[in-house]
Amino acid sequence: MLGQRPLRKRTMSMLGKEKFITADKGKKKAVILDIKFYEEILGDLEDLRLLAKRKDEATSSLQEVEERLKARGLL
Repeated sequence: MLGQRPLRKRTMSMLGKEKFITADKGKKKAVILDIKFYEEILGDLEDLRLLAKRKDEATSSLQEVEERLKARGLL
């Protein structure tokens, strides 16, 4: 999941299509989402969790990654 995209296109297209369950006075109490939209939100949250967890890890340049992959015969 990580690295696929910052926010799925479908997630953006589904914004505003949610339905709300309201109390007697119109206060929103719950939300109903399309299941695929909900699953995409969970995926996005997982991506964000992993990014936060790895924010202090060392990084590698594209050149370094390519060299490692070539050395392993993967590129």
